Amino acid sequence: MTPEAPTRSYRRLSVEERRRQLLDTALSLFAHRAPEEVSLDDVAETAGVSRPLVYRYFPGGKQQLYEAALRSAADELRQCFAEPARGPLAGRLSRALDRYLAFVARHDAGFSALLRGGSVVETSRTTAIVDGVRRAAAAHILGHLGVEEPGPRLRMTVRTWITAVEAASLIWLDEDKQPPVDDLRDWLVDQFTAGLVATAGRDPQTAAVVRDALGLESGEAFGALLARVLPVPGAHDRLPLPDAAEPVRETLLP
Repeated sequence: MTPEAPTRSYRRLSVEERRRQLLDTALSLFAHRAPEEVSLDDVAETAGVSRPLVYRYFPGGKQQLYEAALRSAADELRQCFAEPARGPLAGRLSRALDRYLAFVARHDAGFSALLRGGSVVETSRTTAIVDGVRRAAAAHILGHLGVEEPGPRLRMTVRTWITAVEAASLIWLDEDKQPPVDDLRDWLVDQFTAGLVATAGRDPQTAAVVRDALGLESGEAFGALLARVLPVPGAHDRLPLPDAAEPVRETLLP
């Protein structure tokens, strides 16, 4: 006798629950395959529904579903940098990056496809969604810095770092998620600090921001921060750190 197929138990979902289910299914598929490799049949089969049902919720077909899934992912990414403006800046950035890198790890190939572009489903609308995430991240970071009207140098420093975070995330995926995620997070925080320090030497607004940020760090953390971002290993015998660092110290310290 042929064994009977297992019986599925179905629960009627509300309109919002069903839409959420289809979006979650699409995001899961996009996490492991490039968007152009995912069909509506794949979404329907994985969700355990019919293809016409997918069309009922997304009459625009795959493009509409992809854009809706992208917006859902973008909403989650925006929230990664939403952190209470309390305590040391380094700690806030670390917690934000923990959430961001967790998203990257979960969505893997889908994250790569999202940022690298070149997808057959990429449009001006999808590009605008991704750019919106970058603008939101910059706004959150400037908020952490306590700046409402950033000058061009500070704004460029923040936006450059966001680009560096994206690039590092893509390389991290290519390198089989090495180095360990905690090391990557700490390195990215140091990168941001180093960028601010470099800009502070040329921009009074950034110097004031860094002074305020360092004022929230403990004495021990402040020393460790300077030790990481100022000296060049092995160069202290030729260029003593106190003398080399003095112009930066004078800029940053009151």
